[in-house]
Amino acid sequence: MPEDMHHIALPPHRVWHRGGQRPVLALHCSLAHAGAWSGLAGALEGVTITATDAPGHGRAPDWLPGTDMHALATAQSIAMAESLGQGKPIDLIGHSFGGTVALRIAVERPDLVRSLTLVEPVIFAAGRAVDAAAYQRFRADHLGFAELVDTGDRAAAAALFHSHWGSGDRLDDLPERTRAYMVDRIHLIVAQNPALLDDAAGILRPGGLEAVDVPVLLIEGAGSPEIIDALHRALVLRLPQAARLVVPGAAHMVAITHAATIAPSVQAHLDGA
Repeated sequence: MPEDMHHIALPPHRVWHRGGQRPVLALHCSLAHAGAWSGLAGALEGVTITATDAPGHGRAPDWLPGTDMHALATAQSIAMAESLGQGKPIDLIGHSFGGTVALRIAVERPDLVRSLTLVEPVIFAAGRAVDAAAYQRFRADHLGFAELVDTGDRAAAAALFHSHWGSGDRLDDLPERTRAYMVDRIHLIVAQNPALLDDAAGILRPGGLEAVDVPVLLIEGAGSPEIIDALHRALVLRLPQAARLVVPGAAHMVAITHAATIAPSVQAHLDGA
């Protein structure tokens, strides 16, 4: 981690007190904010859940182009985990981009992690190891999306992105405020490409995942893009204590659309860690 990120301020966050002091840190997906965890948080018991706003999201300051977004998100999350744990490991829950941050913390700071609940952590580069063809198809499509962003067609880019990674509706069908929020931040997806497409952060480094010896629950929607199955298969092969949960009728936004469905499994995972 860069030296100027060692002493970093805590990011904006929300807290749900669910009948216990055990700290859980929740990291949301791209184009969302801390409040995205409301459904799942309300269904869990015996924990105190803190959800942070990622750089450029929610109440967090805008992301500064040219800086390492994944490194910043990781540094802020580490600072929060240290604050919540007070020297003891805590449970991490992450969705999509947030899941990759949680996984990176587990690799870089295993002392902070008691368990991982990862909802489709989009470390796309992992999929290459088990299905190179699926990875190459995804990479080509995703870079095509990035071209729309780079040429300034942000609305079209957001609509394309939402069609693959959204909740099953069209971008135009979303409330105006939600649609504007996503369009305004669509460039943040491209900013993540070095870490997610090419593993610039070294999450997949040799021996890294193999050393994450804590319980890991991988959750996915049955209708998610094929790259998710590939990268989850790759993670299960390398994480010593990983299990998969596939949710019928769900897609990438399963943590929000099917919060009540996955809550019992998440609760059991936390209780058993």
